[in-house]
Amino acid sequence: MRHLSKTLAALTLVVFSAADLAAQAEEASGFQVLKKQFIDGDWRFMAIVLVCLILGLAFCIERIITLNLASVNTDKLLSRIGERLEEGDMAGAREVAKSTPGPTASVLYEGLRHSGEGPDAVEKAIVSYGSVQMGLLERGLVWISLFIAIAPMLGFMGTVVGMIQAFNRIETVGDLSPAVVAGGIKVALLTTVFGLVVAIILQILYNYIVNKIDGIVNKMEDASIALVDIMATNNSFKA
Repeated sequence: MRHLSKTLAALTLVVFSAADLAAQAEEASGFQVLKKQFIDGDWRFMAIVLVCLILGLAFCIERIITLNLASVNTDKLLSRIGERLEEGDMAGAREVAKSTPGPTASVLYEGLRHSGEGPDAVEKAIVSYGSVQMGLLERGLVWISLFIAIAPMLGFMGTVVGMIQAFNRIETVGDLSPAVVAGGIKVALLTTVFGLVVAIILQILYNYIVNKIDGIVNKMEDASIALVDIMATNNSFKA
């Protein structure tokens, strides 16, 4: 029985080792195919498309990290500020907002900072500084949009160049055989595919970022309205 268990364990190890080797071979094979297809395409356009992908991903990753760090529990923040205002501690409420990271806390701090000027001044400060924070949240999106637009355009340009090369070969050889035009058509198709893939990847990340920004802005607006109500309830519109 012990020998049977050892045999089964050995067979299991062999199977998993073979599976790992197959997976590594498949991964290496997939990379080699991708590399070959990249080289087979017109390197002038493929390199620019690759640069668009790298730069676009860099902007997307930076925005995603920044937005995740900018997210804050607004309910908890408002609760802490409300507790200070109930005690009449305006300085403490400002300190809570100032010490909390994120655009929502910054907007609330600006509102609290103008508490001595009345509710109209508080609302005006919140609206004005909210616009500033929204601009900071959307920073870099224009570059991502640019790369999304450029990548397929470069692919289509590669398509046009590839077709021109194919027709030049037909003109030079004087024959319309598949072997003559295959190279140019292959370049055309590869550049188009790579350009579209880059645009699709960046578009998905762009939509995620925009949705994240919308969520933060909505929470910021709700928190601002709630802050004005809390200040009015606690008669905090005074110096």
